[in-house]
Amino acid sequence: MSEPVRDRGSRSLPTAHVRHGRLRRSRAWKTIFATLAASLAVVLVSTVSVGAITLAQINSNIDVVELEVLEGQEERIIPTVGKWEGGFNVLLVGIDNEPGQADSRERGSATLNDVNILIHVAEDQQSAVAVSIPRDMVVPIPSCPDPDGEGSSFAMSAQPINVAWSYGGLNCVVLTVEALTGLSIPYAGAISFNGVAQLANAVGGVDVCVDGPINDPYTGLKIPSAGTWTLAGGDALAFLRTRYGVGDGSDLGRISNQQVYLSSLMRKVQNEGVLTDVTKLYGIAVVATSSMKLSSTLVSLDTMVSMAQALRNVPTENIVFVQYPSRTGGTGVYSGKVQPITSAASALFERIRADERFTLEAGNTGRGSTLDPNAPAVEPTPEPTPTEVAVPKNGKIVPEVEPTLEPVAPTEPAAVLPGVEGQTAADRTCSVSN
Repeated sequence: MSEPVRDRGSRSLPTAHVRHGRLRRSRAWKTIFATLAASLAVVLVSTVSVGAITLAQINSNIDVVELEVLEGQEERIIPTVGKWEGGFNVLLVGIDNEPGQADSRERGSATLNDVNILIHVAEDQQSAVAVSIPRDMVVPIPSCPDPDGEGSSFAMSAQPINVAWSYGGLNCVVLTVEALTGLSIPYAGAISFNGVAQLANAVGGVDVCVDGPINDPYTGLKIPSAGTWTLAGGDALAFLRTRYGVGDGSDLGRISNQQVYLSSLMRKVQNEGVLTDVTKLYGIAVVATSSMKLSSTLVSLDTMVSMAQALRNVPTENIVFVQYPSRTGGTGVYSGKVQPITSAASALFERIRADERFTLEAGNTGRGSTLDPNAPAVEPTPEPTPTEVAVPKNGKIVPEVEPTLEPVAPTEPAAVLPGVEGQTAADRTCSVSN
């Protein structure tokens, strides 16, 4: 940890249709995956940036998972390179206690899906929602095929979602989230916690703001005072895993604390030219893919290129991180766990399925974070026009090789969605110490 710095889609798509077209240069790409899972972002960008000669080496590191479908569902189709038309859904999973994890002996034998983030990109590709599902939330888990192909698990009515991995790996997590949300999820990726620590080093650390000192003996996180700190390696991982050091010590506080990190990572990747540095991208890609599992639908280079193109123009203020509506303090099967708030969740996913943009109630960032009082005013991302020159946030003027997209017609202001916690990628927040 460094010295402190100064404070400052859906329609249940099986897949989207595509058509062939010419690719833009990699410097035009801006992707929300850089925020949600740096590893996946790097694969999306660097596998193309470094060229086909290195693609085989990178892909050889990736552990590929075939996503199964339930009886009656359409097969998951891999699109070809071209302009991606429409939206899509991707599930990103952070794995705790994977075999080989540094402290696996101390934590028992079960591998858990402790971070579960569902990303929905809207049909018009002008907004996206990332839903964090609390690891302790009690949900139904459907019957899942065994990873070794021998039989399947029994369906269960009430289990914490983070045990889904133990019943069928990434495939079971996808099936569980599909059943919970009603969305089809054709694409999924997972990264181990060891990989998260290595990636924090590879990007040069991530700046996080805290409102006071944090000392969590369970994760080893020690931040001595309020301010903005640059975290890398084990410190970054401890920050993402801390629960008792922030907010009210609950899993829900941990999620809003993670969103402080994720929004800062987004700004770092966009503002400091990481996506334009081929050497750096390749180095990060090698680290990332050695700790990743990807669905076969996502590991395709064609899919990655098409997704990256589709995401390059999403404004940061239109990328919303939310927590699946839920609460603690329940009884029965919810005792000591997290209980879904069905009415608020239904309203949230009704908006997501209809691609209706929404905003969150002012200051409703969650139990583990608060708005940064020293943050500069947020300036909306300007709409592109066919003739303007793109000015990336790193300050370098880069002429477009091809005309940009046609301007998007003005839309009505997004309505406020009550009862849902979170923030946009443009919001600057601080973690709340306890």
